[in-house]
Amino acid sequence: MPTRLSNYFLRTLREDPSDAEVTSHRLLVRAGYIRRQAPGIFAWLPLGLRVKAKVERIVREEMAAAGAFEVHFPALLPREPYELTGRWDEYGDGLFRLQDRKGSDMLLAPTHEEVFTLLVKDLYSSYKDLPLSIYQIQDKYRDEARSRGGLLRGREFTMKDAYSFDHTDAGLDVSYQAQRDAYERIFTRFGLEYVIVQADAGAMGGSKSEEFLHPTPVGEDTFVRSAGGYAANVEAFKTLVPPSFDWAALPAAEVFDTPDTPTIQTLVDKANSEHPRPDGREWTAADTLKNVVLALVFPDGTREIVAIGVPGDRDVDLKRVEVAFAPAEVEAANEADFVKNPGLVKGYIGPWSAAGAVLGEKSATGIRFLVDPRIVAGTEWITGANESGRHVFGLVAGRDFAVDSVVEASDVRAGDPAPDGSGPVELIRGMEVGHVFQLGRKYAEVLGLKVLDENGKLVTVTMGSYGIGITRILAVIAELNNDAKGLIWPEAVAPFDVHVIATGRDEIVFETSEQVVAALEATGREVLYDDRKKVSPGVKFGDAELIGVPWIVIVGRGAADGIVELWNRSTGEREQVAAADVAAHFA
Repeated sequence: MPTRLSNYFLRTLREDPSDAEVTSHRLLVRAGYIRRQAPGIFAWLPLGLRVKAKVERIVREEMAAAGAFEVHFPALLPREPYELTGRWDEYGDGLFRLQDRKGSDMLLAPTHEEVFTLLVKDLYSSYKDLPLSIYQIQDKYRDEARSRGGLLRGREFTMKDAYSFDHTDAGLDVSYQAQRDAYERIFTRFGLEYVIVQADAGAMGGSKSEEFLHPTPVGEDTFVRSAGGYAANVEAFKTLVPPSFDWAALPAAEVFDTPDTPTIQTLVDKANSEHPRPDGREWTAADTLKNVVLALVFPDGTREIVAIGVPGDRDVDLKRVEVAFAPAEVEAANEADFVKNPGLVKGYIGPWSAAGAVLGEKSATGIRFLVDPRIVAGTEWITGANESGRHVFGLVAGRDFAVDSVVEASDVRAGDPAPDGSGPVELIRGMEVGHVFQLGRKYAEVLGLKVLDENGKLVTVTMGSYGIGITRILAVIAELNNDAKGLIWPEAVAPFDVHVIATGRDEIVFETSEQVVAALEATGREVLYDDRKKVSPGVKFGDAELIGVPWIVIVGRGAADGIVELWNRSTGEREQVAAADVAAHFA
């Protein structure tokens, strides 16, 4: 039976929703695919469910081809497994927590590693049962600080998460590659451009992590790519460390009065006007050491203040800092933090002071002092002297001050050298559509997933984790496939194959439309039939363009002569064909 618009649960909108930030959000709401329930939370309407089901079908087909079996876990889970792995606390405010009527702590799962691991532990005990790959398509919940972009970043979203289980590292490599290959097939079938980049494992943990990113201006991620093939998201980018220098011939550091220098530029200007370089070159921001004070807030509530030194021509990238200090949250130090740490002189902070700080001990700030990888031994810097209105010139790393550790904290810029020597990188915006991890034994060790190996010895299982954002992919496809009038779905995921529109009031129009619809359905095509009798052709065409079925058949004035119009939404081309030949065209 055809789906008739005269009684279909659908209302299109002529105006954009006020909260829509991106094209996919705007069009999916206007075309009647989704409806907002709360920030980052959407109801799925019949059209949306049809597209979502087709996205899931492609994923299921490729998971089956990769040898994975489908299971399904509840979204509501107990606290205990997540507490064992530490993620009850590590997720912080991003986790939806609640209690049942008995006072037991529960959560809405942001991801399901723990329960997958426990399921296999419950059922399998021998290496002969492995390798195993299982997956689910399930809703996930994360209390995003700012949900945005409609389905691109919501608080409830549908994800496919798969997990592999092997008893050897070599086995994990094989399972990982099988899933990675499946992802390439999936994104190719969706028609999505993707780049595989090195990524940080984050709260997931593990030894290897790669993201599948779709390049798009509305992406919330930034990744780098070199002409020589290197690709990584900025959080995982490793700075190419310059060589260290011999400081034997370098002069001693000097402290100068530098009042009224609240910014790096004012400091550089004063240095050039009052303390020019002996070699005649002008001072630049790259000669200064900028020291940023941050507060690390750990899951147990502990607060630590640290100082990070970066070249003055760079900025601290908080996303990279968050990765470096995970699971702590990172924020700017506040006034109370400065009061508690009198060694921090605002505007004139540095790792050294004339009053002391013995090399090898804590910096003169009295707190942990970390630096960018470019701050290597023998490099000279202008930086704060920890005295109001004064800076130290010619401060040499390794000679005059030591650091607690090196941290990837500064921003990554176009032209920075790739760490593998493959040339300078460019920066590109991208949207994560898939992520694969080699988890290793992190979760299996904590949760006690062991099997007997070939020698009868208990060994800890090694795992992989593989996620695809189902609803995010749907939104990305919508973001890519549209024009000024509405959506244009690719045939693989379109809600219907053909949209038949009956225009006019003559009975022959509706009789011909019924015949065309029946013929199309006889070939296995899914048909949306606009049979509304009291709706104008203009409204019907507007709805068809908005809904975005890739092929439209218009039955109108030519029906009396057995002629209809075939409209390709993707190309905009229209052609007159015999009504009796429409089904054959699609066959």
